[in-house]
Amino acid sequence: MKERTMMKTAARLLLFVVAVFLVMSVETFAGRPDKAGTSAAPMLLIPVGGRDVALGGAMLASTSGIDAVYYNPGGLAFSDKKSEAMFSHMSYLADIGVEYLGISSTFEGFGTLAFTLKSLAIGDIDVTTEANPDGTGETFTPRFSVVGLTYSKALTDRIGIGLTTNLVSEQIDRVSTSGLSFNFGVQYHNFAGLDGFNIGVAVKNIGPQMQYDGAGLLRQGNMDGLLRPTSFYKLVAASAELPSVIELGVGYMFAIDDKMMLSAAGLFQNQNFFDDEYKLGLEFSYDKSFFLRGGYDMAPKAEVDTYIWGPTFGAGISQDFDGLGFTVDYAYQAAKYFGANHVFTLKLGF
Repeated sequence: MKERTMMKTAARLLLFVVAVFLVMSVETFAGRPDKAGTSAAPMLLIPVGGRDVALGGAMLASTSGIDAVYYNPGGLAFSDKKSEAMFSHMSYLADIGVEYLGISSTFEGFGTLAFTLKSLAIGDIDVTTEANPDGTGETFTPRFSVVGLTYSKALTDRIGIGLTTNLVSEQIDRVSTSGLSFNFGVQYHNFAGLDGFNIGVAVKNIGPQMQYDGAGLLRQGNMDGLLRPTSFYKLVAASAELPSVIELGVGYMFAIDDKMMLSAAGLFQNQNFFDDEYKLGLEFSYDKSFFLRGGYDMAPKAEVDTYIWGPTFGAGISQDFDGLGFTVDYAYQAAKYFGANHVFTLKLGF
């Protein structure tokens, strides 16, 4: 009996490896790496949450609960708690702080709703002009935020779907813009009757173009040939597309023994402003209370100098106190040219 169980586990693991290779062999042509850095709302691509960042963002098919909102809203329906709250801080590139808040609640017969807020703490920036390139003595503080509302529902005990509507807001000195983006995700657990084998699909950041406007686009000038005093005219900023993303993921979870479990994941990502990316993640858990994680992201077709992300590592602890779940996660992500990213996350569930 034990030998038969080991053979089944080996077969499932082999199927997972084959699925990873199939996902990683996908060829698409929507990406435009020559447009890198020109999208609207680039903060939509900044990941959140210590667990999933430590896993390289690869857990599209297996992430669940409040953690899943950013990665795959379809996984929100598979929370093991009725209500959850999540607080996360990331020290991002160039000393930018990324703050994230998420709360969710499940309503019997209806589904699960979640509210999320992501904001960037950039700090003060000196105001410069053509006449004062070293600064005027004034400063301004950019304000970037994304407010999201997610609905997710488990259609069966294996299939979950979810939709997120995001309100994006950006303000830089005297110009600003806002817009809507939409994410849609599906998870299928125990695919093809194989326990622990999951697949997932997500389409993210779909929405209309965004365009800056405001008093900062006003300029003073004279109109040639007309007897008119100096007056203001307004520049028209170009509109820009959102960084739309399509992701396909697979995951496999299997028990080593009664207390130890291993979870592996692979993901293919295509977006319209960069080369295709491939992500891998591995998590070891002991007694569902202690976790070690690692991940690796790569973009094989990207130029060496343009892809800055390195391996990820992390750990977490989780305890349950009379029905109140308490989880702390940490993630480390290496980055070229900048200091590494550090993510700290606290989750509560009941």
